[in-house]
Amino acid sequence: MLNEFKAFAMRGNVVDMAVGIVIGAAFGRIVSSFVNDVIMPPIGMLMGNLDFSNLFINLGDGAYQSLAAAEEAGAPIIKYGLFINNVLDFVIVAFAIFMVIRAMNRLKKKEDEAPPPAPAEPSAEVKLLTEIRDSLKAA
Repeated sequence: MLNEFKAFAMRGNVVDMAVGIVIGAAFGRIVSSFVNDVIMPPIGMLMGNLDFSNLFINLGDGAYQSLAAAEEAGAPIIKYGLFINNVLDFVIVAFAIFMVIRAMNRLKKKEDEAPPPAPAEPSAEVKLLTEIRDSLKAA
């Protein structure tokens, strides 16, 4: 059973998938940082120094100045600012994947459109046998 598992785990597709998952996770962290640290601050600044990660709706009775204060108090809250950040993360990742797939499809299309290679020249033996066959038919 151990040998079967080893054969399964070391097959090319499984290893390729594992590499893709690891790279995808790293790419996700990069995109999250890009959204939270590069995109959202200018958008927040244009909207009057608004910090999207601190936006929430309090469903409880108390009033809280920040998301951290509401979480510390255990108040029921809806964190819609974090949801906006996550939606932007998703859109950027989906667009990046779309661009990669689009480029791969274009490369594949070019390969499909390439003319087939010319047939190889018959060998000297084949030419000689063809001549003999033709001369026997003619006789």
